[in-house]
Amino acid sequence: MVHSSTMTVLETSPVPRHVAIIMDGNGRWATQRRLPRTAGHMRGVQAVRRIVEACGRRGVRYLTLFAFSTENWRRPASEVSLLMRLFVRTLEKEADRLREQDVRLRVVGELSAFDDRLRNLITQVEEHTAKCQALTLTIAANYGGRWDILQAMQAMLKAHPDLATQPQAISETLLSPWLAMSYAPEPDLFIRTGGEQRVSNFLIWQLAYTELYFTDCWWPDFNEASLDQAFHWYSQRERRFGRTSAQLSGADA
Repeated sequence: MVHSSTMTVLETSPVPRHVAIIMDGNGRWATQRRLPRTAGHMRGVQAVRRIVEACGRRGVRYLTLFAFSTENWRRPASEVSLLMRLFVRTLEKEADRLREQDVRLRVVGELSAFDDRLRNLITQVEEHTAKCQALTLTIAANYGGRWDILQAMQAMLKAHPDLATQPQAISETLLSPWLAMSYAPEPDLFIRTGGEQRVSNFLIWQLAYTELYFTDCWWPDFNEASLDQAFHWYSQRERRFGRTSAQLSGADA
């Protein structure tokens, strides 16, 4: 079980072990070029491939991408339909490439909202890459941080109904295994492209002590140099986890 940053002091290194990204700006990238928004989403897939490969080369162990939120159903039906078709096409094309690169795919979210074809394809690709170990790529699809906490609480109470009458016994340690990403350490670095500066209901439990990096770069333009810039910024951060700077430097030792 991965330890929580609110309960223990986590290890840090110049290269983040776990990177979480909100891939924002696809539509605006296309609009600026007088292209349909769908063109931006298709270019965004190319950026995903680029960043997955770059993270693998840099020794990142976990990469989590926010592909589709529970709120994204509010978008125009035509755009939602395109995103679903693009998801299917990408899974079909990238499965073998992921395994060749030793990348394990996992998909988290309320997947029951997707059609049978997409759900079956997700299962197939997860099984196809299950033994890969270099990098775990998680796609958050129909995911929301509040949904995650709620479903974790429901699952925990279903497994341990006695806790309903003993709320004082509920702890972070008991709840954490039921979260959608209990298999991964908490993100060290969060990146949001596209100029917005909010976490938008993404991994709100897991981001408690994550370093938050925002860039105006739209996702289709985000490349290796952009990633290295984010990593350089991260390497300059002082990750105290409640301690003082003097403690980190050893002055209080």
